[in-house]
Amino acid sequence: MERIPTGIAELDGKISGGYPKSKAMLITGAPGTGKTIFGLHFLYRGCTDGRKCTLIATEEMPEDIITEAGMLGLDLQPYVDSGQLIIERVLETRTESTKMAAQFGAGFEVTEMDILERVQSVPGDVEVVVIDNIGVFSLDLSIKEFRNKIDTINHTLCSKGCTTLFIMDETAYELTHRLAEYSVYGSIKLMIKENPYTGRRERYLDIPKMRGTDISLELSEFHIASEGIIFRKSVKEIE
Repeated sequence: MERIPTGIAELDGKISGGYPKSKAMLITGAPGTGKTIFGLHFLYRGCTDGRKCTLIATEEMPEDIITEAGMLGLDLQPYVDSGQLIIERVLETRTESTKMAAQFGAGFEVTEMDILERVQSVPGDVEVVVIDNIGVFSLDLSIKEFRNKIDTINHTLCSKGCTTLFIMDETAYELTHRLAEYSVYGSIKLMIKENPYTGRRERYLDIPKMRGTDISLELSEFHIASEGIIFRKSVKEIE
């Protein structure tokens, strides 16, 4: 199976060289665990490898994303300028609609951004897609509606040949009964736990699912440095 590098060498080593090509992966975790940074590494590596990439950003402005990436040594600006990286301005659409509703009162209908429309409009030459945070689109949906939507998004992107990274906040993941994990080819869970040996709170990565891949069930410790994600060691169990 062909793999697409994650942009993090240590992670590539844990999953047979990278994310399975043309499949969807899920990254979940609480705030501060590094979910967005994993996505930035993937986008940067995709761009440097010459792949066309798309980021559907639901919670941050493109300018803030580019600044954050730059602080980690991941300069995305040249790829945005050349059109190799497309950043969809979803947050702005959501907030402007909400402002209009507040200005004109109850008679003004807030326009909900349809993620399916965004996905269907992804150009055919795009190879890498990151959706951060897909949990936003689970709001006000029934469990059945959410499962149908994420299945459709997954199928649409896979049919286009995209290798996709769904980033989902832990709260939305739990509220939707973890259904997103059933739809994807592989999943990565990020967490912050207290190390019982040192008493320090540390970041860990768990890979509960990765089809067609020989994976370890051990947790891997990592930290966020000036150059992004750095792995330290694996532990058999942190209770």
